[in-house]
Amino acid sequence: MKADRKTDRVNDFALKIGTVNGTGSASANGLIMQSIFRMGVPVSGKNVFPSNIQGLPTWYEIRVNRSGHVARTPDFDLIVAMNPETYAQDIEELVPGGWLLYDSSWPMADTLRRDEVTFLGVPLAEMCVKSFDGGRTRILMKNIAYTGALAALLDIDMDVIRGLLEETFGERKRHLLDANFKAIRLGYDYAAENFECPLPIRLEGMDATRESILIDGNTAAALGCVYAGATVAAWYPITPSTSLVDAFTAYCRRLRVEEETGRSKAAILQAEDELAAAGIAIGAGWAGARAFTATSGAGISLMTEFIGLAYYAEVPCVFFDVERVGPSTGMPTRTQQGDILLCAYASHGDTKHLCLYPKDPAECFEFSVQAFDLAERFQTPVFVLSDLDIGMNDWVVPRFRWDDGYSPDRGKVLDAEALAEVETFYRYLDVDGDGIPYRTIPGEDPKGAYFTRGSGHTKYGKYTEDPDEYQEVIDRIAEKIDRAAEAVPPPEIRSRPDARYGLITLGACDGAVREAIERMEAEDGLRLDYMRIRGFPFAAEVGRFIEAHDLNIVIEQNRDAQLKSLLTLETPASKERLTSVLRYGGLPLSARHVIAGVKDRLGVAAETAEGVGA
Repeated sequence: MKADRKTDRVNDFALKIGTVNGTGSASANGLIMQSIFRMGVPVSGKNVFPSNIQGLPTWYEIRVNRSGHVARTPDFDLIVAMNPETYAQDIEELVPGGWLLYDSSWPMADTLRRDEVTFLGVPLAEMCVKSFDGGRTRILMKNIAYTGALAALLDIDMDVIRGLLEETFGERKRHLLDANFKAIRLGYDYAAENFECPLPIRLEGMDATRESILIDGNTAAALGCVYAGATVAAWYPITPSTSLVDAFTAYCRRLRVEEETGRSKAAILQAEDELAAAGIAIGAGWAGARAFTATSGAGISLMTEFIGLAYYAEVPCVFFDVERVGPSTGMPTRTQQGDILLCAYASHGDTKHLCLYPKDPAECFEFSVQAFDLAERFQTPVFVLSDLDIGMNDWVVPRFRWDDGYSPDRGKVLDAEALAEVETFYRYLDVDGDGIPYRTIPGEDPKGAYFTRGSGHTKYGKYTEDPDEYQEVIDRIAEKIDRAAEAVPPPEIRSRPDARYGLITLGACDGAVREAIERMEAEDGLRLDYMRIRGFPFAAEVGRFIEAHDLNIVIEQNRDAQLKSLLTLETPASKERLTSVLRYGGLPLSARHVIAGVKDRLGVAAETAEGVGA
């Protein structure tokens, strides 16, 4: 039975593709995503994949939205069901009136069918068996064939698809180009001949992506490291951060090479474990290089001993934490914001660290550069907290802009000429009264030599166990970190006249929260202010925003309300002004969940505060 969906929705729908991990569907899904982008239509993709190499279910979610909303939606209009193991789940997730595209080479059980869903059967496997040789080739081409069927159903421009294939394969791999386009044509022709095409949900060319690029956060961060002047990367493989160093390696092979000799000007080392990777990055930072390591929460946990050394010995280095679901191994291929407190206070003893929270790949690029500048200016570790959703998924973001006049902020570094004018150099002495001492590069001049102390030391760099001498140094470091509040990226604040409530979030939650605010203002008349935290320590305006509202709803992706806890600890604001909306199951946040949570919190506020309304 066909569902009744007569109203056209152009450039405003969501589809989901369910396949088996390891069958080559990533190429097909990427082709669909890129084709929509090349048509000038805003699009976002979310890869929901298992942590094994092959055999378990995997999904790819694509949202098309002419207004540019990028947050995940749990409402799917069309699902491509290529994995019989997940047929029941896939069919259940379709909205009433939706469509299910499946491989009809084998019959589908009547018990799975829903009256309010239109089932579109395409004999993909059967067609590919007849048209291609070899078992592996047939499996791969079956996925490419469903791309063709979708092209007909959604009105994807076939010229765009052909152009992308030509870019991928070129004349050298003409046989692969022809084979892929043949499979696409099989799916397209079958759908066009057997179904009413296009569907009421369909694409129409726009011009909304002309000044945009399609990129993932890990690649963007790696490019930022190159532009920042990083020359050393140390790492131990861990999902979802591995591709960051992979991308950095690829960029360095092109951009970090001596023209005359062909020798590499970068050192990229895979260490034996996370602790060693941190030690290499810190050692390189001590030696004067711009160095970083990339990991996830489990890796940060293992690195904390060396992080404490870098904090106390005041060594610049950058840590990229691409967050995933914890604790322990957790769910390595799902997203979360569970490392907020871990990174803010990493290591034993009294420590506090600079943290940057990008919302998308564009800010991954921008904040990568800022992280190195901040690390050297304040002589301390700096953390860039991305997550799996940002790091591994493709996002449509504005083209990166770069100032060719950029000069790295190396901070207070004394060269041989400057040392000649100093009577005696003391590494941990605050000469200027700003909490930041001067440093030297090892080997620059004998006069700049000093002991790098991870043990108790005085401001003159000598070993001590004297309480006053110890406290003098540790308090000066705390003052230095507190001063960084005005140097990290400031919060992004949007205010409305007479708004009594504020929403607060960070990172990848931004898209869902912004969409939720737009919908609640339009549909419910709610007036809401918004603040996105971009850096820690918090600038003064963070506390002022909280105090300016009767209630602030902190929206984050972890169980324990870590951002709310940090706001309570690190601002003078009353904790009674803070409440939470939490979503931490491992999938990217959606506007629907934000709306439900905010309305619930505001309902509680209305009941407990006399005279407080919507």
